[in-house]
Amino acid sequence: MPTTTTVPSVERALQILEVLDSSRRGMNIAELGRKLDIPRSTAHVLVLTLERCGYVTKSANSRNYMLSMKVFNLGREMVQNQKLSEIALGPMKWLSAQARLTSHLAVLENDQAVYVQKVEGPGFIRFDTTVGKRTNLHCTSVGKVLLAYCQEAHRKEFLSKMTYARYTRKTITTAAALRLELAKTVERGYALDDEEEELEVRCLAVPVFNPRGELVAALSVTGTLGTIVDQNIPPIVSLLQRASARICNYAEAREEHERMEPEIKE
Repeated sequence: MPTTTTVPSVERALQILEVLDSSRRGMNIAELGRKLDIPRSTAHVLVLTLERCGYVTKSANSRNYMLSMKVFNLGREMVQNQKLSEIALGPMKWLSAQARLTSHLAVLENDQAVYVQKVEGPGFIRFDTTVGKRTNLHCTSVGKVLLAYCQEAHRKEFLSKMTYARYTRKTITTAAALRLELAKTVERGYALDDEEEELEVRCLAVPVFNPRGELVAALSVTGTLGTIVDQNIPPIVSLLQRASARICNYAEAREEHERMEPEIKE
């Protein structure tokens, strides 16, 4: 059988999952058909199949379909087992305790940021984020860091094809504005999401580098307008940078241990 042989229905079903993954409110059958340029009847059959198998769920208040937790759980164990998320957990616990804010670690994957670790901050405020969840790059602090510090060719490609979904009146919606924001991020060493994805929510993020100086992730803290005020930004950024350095140091120690392990066994 030729290696190029594919099953169109499987491809379309996976495309539906990918489209729903990038949509915050979900999509109805008609929207999915238009988005993927397939007949509405075909979209309907595929969505019903995915729903029956437990991979999508229908909103109780609309005709929109969304991904179910089963999809997130498929990759949860793999994500949680990543060395980076394990290495970062200790420094992130320290960060959340010191800053009294929820911390997140995100990596770049397929033009989105994916959360690979999360530590809740103290108090009663909880944020709708989970390990394995994807989020946009143009309106989040982790996304801006991942874009600002990634390879220039990748950044140019992303900016040339990006669709800028608006979530609040503060959301960046043009490539020109995002370029300026990314330049500012590199200049000051951190990114700010100031109610750009969700009202009343502020986030700060810094880059995380591996021992070779390569960008591997973005580390952030999330709070409200009342917990991340302007005068507190410098000390919070300092905590973020210290936690990021700890992650890098732990990664270096682990790499050294793994290099030495074969010698120890011998």
